[in-house]
Amino acid sequence: MFLEGAAFAVLLICLCFMIRLYLVVKTGSELKPGSKGPIAVLVVAGSGGHTTEILRLMGSLCAAYTPRHYVIADTDQMSEEKISTFESSKQHSDSGSQFTICRIPRSREVHQSWSSSVVSTLNALQYSLPLVFRLRPDMVLCNGPGTCVPLCMAGLLLGILGMKKVLIVYVESICRVHTLSLTGKILYPISDYFFVQWSSLKDKYPKSIFLGRVV
Repeated sequence: MFLEGAAFAVLLICLCFMIRLYLVVKTGSELKPGSKGPIAVLVVAGSGGHTTEILRLMGSLCAAYTPRHYVIADTDQMSEEKISTFESSKQHSDSGSQFTICRIPRSREVHQSWSSSVVSTLNALQYSLPLVFRLRPDMVLCNGPGTCVPLCMAGLLLGILGMKKVLIVYVESICRVHTLSLTGKILYPISDYFFVQWSSLKDKYPKSIFLGRVV
């Protein structure tokens, strides 16, 4: 029964990707950030360097991005403290700042086999769907951790069901110079905005946006 359920979930994910890809190609993005006031953003923070980069990026964003919902892996012991410290420093200049920190199972551990990562990603999707449907963010912002894949899928499903348009914004890590990360390759076709930080990647992936170093 579990295998049948997993197979059905995989088919559902593939169908969502295909539908989303078709919509992006045919209609493009309809919502522009900041056009309708404050934007509720769901920020996916990975461990280590991913968290450092995403917080640098958040530090450059304007106060229009509120509330901010950070999502970290349940095995991540350091990111919560970094996020809390970062947000505490912002509170001094923005008294109306709002943020939350949520945890979901990690999609893939370091050195985890690909076969078992399919199961763990499906497990993470079970937690991502109710979380995203409850928060209903305007935008999902991520920069590479595998945890962002099920969260982006949940955001896409929200739009496919006609409940809310959720922008998918992906910023490839500064360390990716010549090739995209695995997460980047997965999300490149369906992201509304896909940023790279090296011109060599822009040449290979024409849909991407190159603005130089952003973190």
